[in-house]
Amino acid sequence: MNVLIVYAHPEPKSLNGSLKNFTIEHLKNTGHDVQVSDLYAMNWKSALDASDAKTRRDDSYFDASLDSKYAFENGLQSDDIALEQRKLMWADAVIFQFPLWWFSMPAIMKGWVERVYAYGFAYGVGEHNDQHWGDRYGEGTLVGKRAMLMVTAGGWEPHYSERGINGPINDILFPIQHGILHYPGFDVLPPFVVYHTSKVNTDNFPAICNQLGQRLDDLWHTQPIAFRKQNHGDYNIPQLTLKEDIAPEVTGFAAHIVTKQ
Repeated sequence: MNVLIVYAHPEPKSLNGSLKNFTIEHLKNTGHDVQVSDLYAMNWKSALDASDAKTRRDDSYFDASLDSKYAFENGLQSDDIALEQRKLMWADAVIFQFPLWWFSMPAIMKGWVERVYAYGFAYGVGEHNDQHWGDRYGEGTLVGKRAMLMVTAGGWEPHYSERGINGPINDILFPIQHGILHYPGFDVLPPFVVYHTSKVNTDNFPAICNQLGQRLDDLWHTQPIAFRKQNHGDYNIPQLTLKEDIAPEVTGFAAHIVTKQ
């Protein structure tokens, strides 16, 4: 299988750097092909702006969506964007690895998403009508591929529990897993999270690697998060609200995940 690692940490000798190196070695040793987009090492340009198109649609006004669409449809995207899109199309699975900074991914990775997820590639795909509101949330360009977050957090695991002060980790990651991964079609696997990173040392690092190695071995067998698919009958279209008979007692993020009966 082909695995792409999109990686964001500025220090190669960090815990994240060690986990990345372990992941690459483990995947290659088990027969997979691996590519890595090391965003800091690449000096990735994180700001979405008019320079992302080789030729402008309109030099007098920058429209982020329309300029992105024009560049994508006409082969005028900057070379770095086009290369990352090719990597995504090559990959069978994508691992997004990053430290949890201020309850989200580092800015450089968010910038990767904003620039690589072009109009016509990751959004603005498919027909919009009264029965089908575009190819998204379970459909789209990246359907059939798997994605997993590998996240490190400084806080203790209880801090991210259902009643923890930081909020449940699945709620914190919901905008990424649902809004960035599920949206263009990925099957999203449960995240691999390392907590209390300041306490990771040479004594407990091997145990973390053992757990990570098992998750990597199960990459093609793990059951994805059961996010509801937009166009498969659960939602009113075009309102895009859940139908009244679908999980009527549930609101918020949890309503958009199918629970076992």
